[in-house]
Amino acid sequence: MKSAQINKTGNILLILWFIPFFPLLFGITGCVVKPDPYANWGVYKADSQSSSYSPLDQINKENVAKLNVAWVFEPNDSIEGGRPLNSESNPIIIEDILYTTSARGRLFAVNAVSGELQWSFDPFEGGRGGGIKRGVAYWEDGSDKRILFTGGDKLFAIDVKTGNPIPTFGIGGKVNLNEGMRGDPDRISVIPTSPGIVFEDLLILGTEVSELYGAEPGHIRAYNARSGELVWIFHTIPLPGQVGYETWPPDAWKYAGGANNWGGLSLDSSLGMVFFSTGSPTYDYYGADRKGMNLFGNSVVAVDARTGAYIWHFQTIHHDLWDYDLPAPPNLVTLEHDGRKVDAVAQTSKVGFLYVLDRKTGESLFPIEERPVPPSDIPGEEAWPTQPFPLKPAPYARQYLDESDIADYSTSSRDSLIEVFRSLRYEGLFTPPSVQGTLQFPGSRGGSSWGGAAFDASTGLLYVKSNDSPEIMRLKKVEPEKSISNLSVYKRGESIYNTYCVSCHGKDRNGDEQGNPSLVGLKGRISEADVLTKIKQGAGKMPNFSSVFTDREKEDAILAFLFENENKGRPNRETSLLQEISSNHGASLETLSLDTLPRYLNLTAYGYFRDIEGRPGIKPPWGMLHAINLNTGDYAWSVPVGNNPELQTSPEETGEAGSAGPVVTAGGLVFIAGTRDNRFRAFDKDTGSKLWEFDLPGFANANPSIYQVGEKQYVVLSVGGNSKNTAGSVMAFSLPD
Repeated sequence: MKSAQINKTGNILLILWFIPFFPLLFGITGCVVKPDPYANWGVYKADSQSSSYSPLDQINKENVAKLNVAWVFEPNDSIEGGRPLNSESNPIIIEDILYTTSARGRLFAVNAVSGELQWSFDPFEGGRGGGIKRGVAYWEDGSDKRILFTGGDKLFAIDVKTGNPIPTFGIGGKVNLNEGMRGDPDRISVIPTSPGIVFEDLLILGTEVSELYGAEPGHIRAYNARSGELVWIFHTIPLPGQVGYETWPPDAWKYAGGANNWGGLSLDSSLGMVFFSTGSPTYDYYGADRKGMNLFGNSVVAVDARTGAYIWHFQTIHHDLWDYDLPAPPNLVTLEHDGRKVDAVAQTSKVGFLYVLDRKTGESLFPIEERPVPPSDIPGEEAWPTQPFPLKPAPYARQYLDESDIADYSTSSRDSLIEVFRSLRYEGLFTPPSVQGTLQFPGSRGGSSWGGAAFDASTGLLYVKSNDSPEIMRLKKVEPEKSISNLSVYKRGESIYNTYCVSCHGKDRNGDEQGNPSLVGLKGRISEADVLTKIKQGAGKMPNFSSVFTDREKEDAILAFLFENENKGRPNRETSLLQEISSNHGASLETLSLDTLPRYLNLTAYGYFRDIEGRPGIKPPWGMLHAINLNTGDYAWSVPVGNNPELQTSPEETGEAGSAGPVVTAGGLVFIAGTRDNRFRAFDKDTGSKLWEFDLPGFANANPSIYQVGEKQYVVLSVGGNSKNTAGSVMAFSLPD
């Protein structure tokens, strides 16, 4: 009894001791914690770390086979007679509303449970629009909630409640992104393809610029999310006195272009650091006018998110001659390294190397060697003598081929491929472009593309899609004295096309999946006036060429070629190809020093190495999905993703090239689309086993998003158009009720 009484007394005293703290405890446990608006896939690629990871597990390995369509949203905004369009948008979800852009670049707010349209906004005010748009950004302060996104070369702030522009942002709700660049705002066009990233009251934004001579530099810029005011600029082509200036010729900052971030950015808000990766300087394939290492081209860069001040960089390619852009935002990862937790940056690449860098210093966590690479044989060119080769992880794409790798569809096909292969210059990775013709492997669409990687912090595994796609580069010198005045209008148009258009749309005008559409068969599906408008105004990835087409003769010439009208007469005025080049983006002959420097063009840029029937020139697999353990640098598994049944000769699928990337979930799944067989797939994240696939109505060249509203989890994907629905759709999947 005594013991019991003591316990009772002790309990009473304990209760009395807690009484004064009851209000405080109630205040702590009873307060309403405001949900994180970005936690439910509220940022491009899931979060500010670009993880492409979802912590949701309602859809998992055991039930994914039951996954089916929950709803479909069709924007229905295609132009009459237009071709099927592809959207690369990775939707974001805020509360129960999904925000996305269509293939034409219009903004839509959609109920995330039902797929019903809430509102839409057209940044082109009824124009054709189009181009690449991979998503939008969200910013809020109390009741002020905005979607920040770009349409063409304008940045818009849109009220999430009404879908109307915020009138106090910029001028009437928009900011002209051409302003604050080097060139005349009325003659240039800088068009972001990936959304910026929000930090406090800033939207930090990269851009897409031309890849020709005279292109604009790839400034990184931060805008005030409230007012649209430009707050800071980081010059990726350094000005005098800035870090990296000495890696260029002294006046390069006045004329050199590119080195731009078009793949997106990542953010460590606790450190106040923003991370971005850049593409190659221009011109992509010949750099006599930019001798040196060319910082900050092809670099991972860390800057102060508040000021844009330089912190560190790591350059993956010195003096790029291969268009080996870093195509995706860096993944911010935490891994086990040498027995300790390390915050790091993992950067994917077109080369197939994965660069794993300390987040605070930029130093590589795995060994990297600077190795000698082949010299250029083009007069005036000085290829950098070495390039960095990470020793771990091993490359996730093939980097070397020989005759045993050449495809063998038939004797005649193989013989023709071998003949072409032997005719080209090829000395392995980093063989420079040549007049003879160079085999580029990986090609500029090799390694991995803008879809980037997904990272699972619980396992340390990073998932990335690879492409094995060799290309042919063939340079041609453009002579100043070579007049094209004696050519027919059609032939002059062909000459102009080969100067400005071939690098994106291809020698055969068939375009590619990078957002460069086919220009074959324009008659009957688009008017000459609309084509000329798009050429002169630009759209999406395509820059504005108004400064090139300054007279009716040039307009007639390009239209004659594109619309296959070979019966036009002859132009009257003499113009050299170099003068054509010099007018691009308002650049002058003096600025480009065309009277003293040679110029070369890659006439087969993005030219696939294929047989006479258009089949891949190397043996499969052509596309793989990999799981890489970042703690060790070793591979957990690799499997083909995508299939071409017509070329399949074994039980294993052929794999297919594709630009879209994976997402990974706590439910044990990796979702990925983006292959030309139009299938959406789910793999076991631990083993790589395929658990589910779904036949889509079109090509889904986009990263999926994962979200939950109420008690239900969804997987959502932008899907391209088809002959019946050219505008495409947004498709959401869920488990049955």
